[in-house]
Amino acid sequence: MFKNYFKTAWRNLLKNKFYTGINILGLAIGLAVGIMILLWVQNEMSYDGFHVNAKNIYKINSHIGSGSSAQVWRGSPAPLAVFCRQSVPEVINSVRIKARENQLLFTYGNSKFFETNTAFVDPSFFSVFSFDLLKGNPAKPFNNDNSVVITASTAKKYFNTEDAVGKVLISGKDNFTVTGVVKDFPQNSNINYDILFPMSLYAKNFGGNGPWKTIDEDLGNFQYDIYLLIQKNVNAETVSKKISQLYQNKRKGEPDVVSTFFSLQPLTSLHLITADGNSSALQTVRIFLIIAILILIIACINYVNLSTARSMLRSKEVSMRKIIGASKFQLFIQFIIESVVLFALASLLAFIVIYLLLPLYNKISGEQLVLDLSNTGVWLVVGSAIAGTLILGSVYPALLLTSFKPLQVLKGKLTVGIGTASFRKVLVVSQFTFSVLLIIGTIVITKQLQYIKEKDLGYNKEHVFSVGLTQPLHDHFAAVRNELLQQPSIFGVAASDNHVIGVGSTTGDTYWDGKPQGSMFLIHPNGIDENFIPLLKMQIIAGKNFTGTPADSSHLILNETAVKQAGIKDPIGKSFTLWQTRGTIIGVIKDFNYASLKQAIEPAIFYYDPPNWIMYIKTTGKDAAAAIAATQKVWKQYEADFPFQYSFLDDAYNTLYRSDERAGILIEVFATVAILISCLGLFGLITFTANIKTKEIGIRKVLGASVSDITVLLAKEFMLLVIIAFAIAAPLAWYFMHQWLQDFAYRISISWWMIAVAGITALLIALITVSFRAIKAAMANPVRSLRTE
Repeated sequence: MFKNYFKTAWRNLLKNKFYTGINILGLAIGLAVGIMILLWVQNEMSYDGFHVNAKNIYKINSHIGSGSSAQVWRGSPAPLAVFCRQSVPEVINSVRIKARENQLLFTYGNSKFFETNTAFVDPSFFSVFSFDLLKGNPAKPFNNDNSVVITASTAKKYFNTEDAVGKVLISGKDNFTVTGVVKDFPQNSNINYDILFPMSLYAKNFGGNGPWKTIDEDLGNFQYDIYLLIQKNVNAETVSKKISQLYQNKRKGEPDVVSTFFSLQPLTSLHLITADGNSSALQTVRIFLIIAILILIIACINYVNLSTARSMLRSKEVSMRKIIGASKFQLFIQFIIESVVLFALASLLAFIVIYLLLPLYNKISGEQLVLDLSNTGVWLVVGSAIAGTLILGSVYPALLLTSFKPLQVLKGKLTVGIGTASFRKVLVVSQFTFSVLLIIGTIVITKQLQYIKEKDLGYNKEHVFSVGLTQPLHDHFAAVRNELLQQPSIFGVAASDNHVIGVGSTTGDTYWDGKPQGSMFLIHPNGIDENFIPLLKMQIIAGKNFTGTPADSSHLILNETAVKQAGIKDPIGKSFTLWQTRGTIIGVIKDFNYASLKQAIEPAIFYYDPPNWIMYIKTTGKDAAAAIAATQKVWKQYEADFPFQYSFLDDAYNTLYRSDERAGILIEVFATVAILISCLGLFGLITFTANIKTKEIGIRKVLGASVSDITVLLAKEFMLLVIIAFAIAAPLAWYFMHQWLQDFAYRISISWWMIAVAGITALLIALITVSFRAIKAAMANPVRSLRTE
């Protein structure tokens, strides 16, 4: 029986090649794009979910300051890990991680290797997390302070096929013995390093922090990532309150401590939610999930529309089958199998499209997705997409086709009901509503990103590149600078201890006359030389810049926000204490955006501290190559071991918005796909309409109707549906994009023309699609039309 069903299904598909082709193409594109988006969503939502105890691992976040100065940091003081193990019974274990900020040079034999992705960790690292230690003891990964654990790829780089355990790596005057090899950290993990050092080594070299002599006492340094493994079914908020109380008890009586507290963030949420609770990344993932579902629904709508529209042409076939004894269930199965065969062909084509486009998709999205059919997670995504689309797209048409009454059909009195035609119109409106939503989203995102690139940041980042200095260049900075300034391609050289792009260090160790007692004021300190502000063309709105004289050691420059939030009136000449050092404010600099435009400008302070560790070099577009070459030449005079590396401020700035740019490009692609699929369905429907109205068109032409009259007759109904879709989509798009823009502290306003352009674009595309087929039908020979049955 089923063999006969499949034969009949195949014959029907071949008999109607045009509609079969449109259905397969629309479904294949929809499935391919939908599956790729769902794979990306699955990957984003899976970060660190592979750990055995993932649901019970939390990260400590620090809440510092109050009022407008309040901030949330992902780091926390090292002693909290010890306090938790000793005094919080709900905590099973803890681990501290501190990334190394300096580049390391390792030698093995005659080979040299440079490592930048390294970190110090506690021995409990492999007990808390489920990273696969291929060689070594998870309970005791480090034998002593000079032990290291390396990844499998690092081991291969250093030792090729030799056993890495027991090998000695040399870095400067230190020898490090490999005691473990860990499988390369998964791509979907927020914890990812090439070499791990014992935290005891960092503790050994710790020089103290004021009154705190060891890292287990240092309650003023918030640079450690601390993870806790807590008992099942324990309230994380209860644990965080105990941690906050322990901290406040340890620092009882000290100023600013009352406003400091800690919270626990689930490990699995770290990738998509920031420490301060900003969930813009999570919202993006949810938006993409909705887009995937909408594209799959649009593809289903095409199939449903064409199937229901063509139901009248198959009414006699169904009626004859019923008369000769076919049951309703048998007919239902027949039509379901037809859908299954068509969906199978569409799925096969979709897989081919995915394999062809996945490398390009990965390049745009910045991911490393693989369609690994041996992965059950991939099959879950693929199976859900195909099965869901099949059910949505096949059940209703099958029920409709089996509902005909044979006698009425054979008498020529077919009545499929007004609801069927109305249902098709609703589906077309739905298709174009989704499409217009995506078009408006594309326009708004593009304009916001353009605004970001063109906004006056308060400094000039054009043609400025930075170079991180090693000890020899740092020690000879004056000579290096003088030599570079003699190059005709270089127009300025300056130094600072922080990157101008991005938030560097933050401190609350400040005081000034009039500071409210018990309040904490957080500020970003920046050590610079006298050339830094002029090189970046920052604007001093009050006072003056550093002069480069010894007197500058007690001089300070604040930005506008710092002066405003501190409430300092007429700041020039006023005293300000930073890190227990009393200084004098000599200048106020106009606010500049050193961080992402998603956050408001925060207080910043500049102190004189030459030389420093980051060198900035000003050039021009045409002289850039010569300036880089000249800098590299000078670098090699002082540094023989470490490679020369540089980065332009433009590139660094653009990385702040790379995820938004990728999202914008992807949504633009998805909008194009949605419109394409919608137009395929529209083309199929107008073709069907033209076919069933062949005789009517012929009669109208004989009676004098022009080509334009007939084109308007055929097209106006579909154009009205697109206009209705636009009317529905416009307010929805405005709402959703308004919400998206709230993630930016500095943003555009959604103008009426953005929505109008989207509507006109959708209308024109639909008009071209419909008119192409309508004009062809209108130009047909009326004699042949009148002969058509």
